[in-house]
This record gives sequence, C-alpha cells and structure tokens, in this order.
Amino acid sequence: MMPLSMANQGEPNIIKKVGGKDDVRSFLEKLGFVVGGTVTVISETNGNLIVNVKDSRVAIGKEMANKIMV
Repeated sequence: MMPLSMANQGEPNIIKKVGGKDDVRSFLEKLGFVVGGTVTVISETNGNLIVNVKDSRVAIGKEMANKIMV
C-alpha cells in the first residue's frame, strides 16, 4: 500500500483506504474516492495531482493525495 501521491502516471490503481478526519474523508468520498474504486494519475505539477476517478478529472493537493492509499 502506498499514498496516491507516489503512484505512477497513467496506471490505474485500486483505492484501498481513505484516511484523514471525518470531514476530509467525507469530502474525498463525495469526489469519488471510495474504497474499491479505481483512480488513475493523469499528471503531477509541484506535488498537486490531476487524477481520473469515476469518469471525472479531479485536481487534488499533495496533502489530500497522501490520505488516499492505493
């Protein structure tokens, strides 16, 4: 298991755990980051990621990406 921020670009990953406080977890789940879901890193700029999750592109910061384990 590793944080999403360390995942390779273009490789689909299965979300194994979403960490953080309840409000952070709830926010990420609303964006589509749910356990068992697939997430693909599209690009990375200065630690910020653009990812494909549930047929949507979402930009998240490195801090948030570190809470998502794949």
